[in-house]
Amino acid sequence: MLVAHYAGNRTMTVGRAEPNPPGFGQVQIAVAFNGICGTDLHILSGHMDARVAMPAIIGHEMSGTISALGEGVDGWAVGDPVTVMPLAWDGTCPACLAGNRHICQNLDFVGIDSPGALQGRWNVDAGLLVALPPSLSLRHAALVEPTAVAVHDVHRSELEPGQKAVVIGGGPIGLLIAAVSRSCGGDVVVIELDPGRRQRIADLGYTVLDPRDDTVGWVEEWTGGAGADVVFEVSGAAAAVLGAVDYAKVRGTLVVVAIHPEPRPVNLQRIFWRELRLLGARVYQREDFETAVALLEAGEIPADALITETVPLAEIQSAFDTLTAGAAMKILIDVQSGQETA
Repeated sequence: MLVAHYAGNRTMTVGRAEPNPPGFGQVQIAVAFNGICGTDLHILSGHMDARVAMPAIIGHEMSGTISALGEGVDGWAVGDPVTVMPLAWDGTCPACLAGNRHICQNLDFVGIDSPGALQGRWNVDAGLLVALPPSLSLRHAALVEPTAVAVHDVHRSELEPGQKAVVIGGGPIGLLIAAVSRSCGGDVVVIELDPGRRQRIADLGYTVLDPRDDTVGWVEEWTGGAGADVVFEVSGAAAAVLGAVDYAKVRGTLVVVAIHPEPRPVNLQRIFWRELRLLGARVYQREDFETAVALLEAGEIPADALITETVPLAEIQSAFDTLTAGAAMKILIDVQSGQETA
């Protein structure tokens, strides 16, 4: 089978390997599609080299079908369409014992800390599987994981119908947060620097602002001088973090979604003055995955608008290069393309 590895030095390599049969309690998945996300780009840039054992098979935004069952697996059959919630926790740390297993203090994020989906056959514990409805295409189902991120972010914010939300950053997760917020009845505006992304988001019916304009004044007018109920910081830019609190109302909520490779300045004076609530939102829980599947099946998520292109696994380096250059939204890797000749 074909397998892609992160080899360090901003390099992805593609080679061949023999698939291993699934072990006890595992299933083997024929991976159909895998999305490249911001975390993968952080890995490629070397920001996570201390965590990732090279050469590493990464990838966690995926869809596929079960190709084999290991011993001790019940309730699943060969051919079932599935995705994977890529979190393995120890169940014994203080976070797990407090009911926060998804942010276990010893969390194994599958596809980062252990082998991921960028391979033709992938063995995973059956407990990580999430069933997919037959009506949902595997191409769209590769967006379940990032949609679950957005669902978790919006749930953390406690956004209510009719409330106003500002999303700073119109990349894939920003657009997904906007879509989930709108599905919950929220009134949403997106702030995005890139003109191509602004046009793509505007075409979906969202109000989009250029951060070089007076966006704070626009939000003040939009909210009648109050400020937004919720602000999502998704851009990862230092200036955006510093200015995010300026959009929030008294006792509003700021949700930090983006991964920041280094500490950022934060306007604590504004947080104090307006009694703002500052929240981190990291991964997701199983109910977030189930909600994400339902939203995609119902067409609430603009899947086709998010997917810029699909490329075969053999061309994965070019896909990473395109995303690093900022010229695309979401690129899917067709993992099965070329496998029959591998």
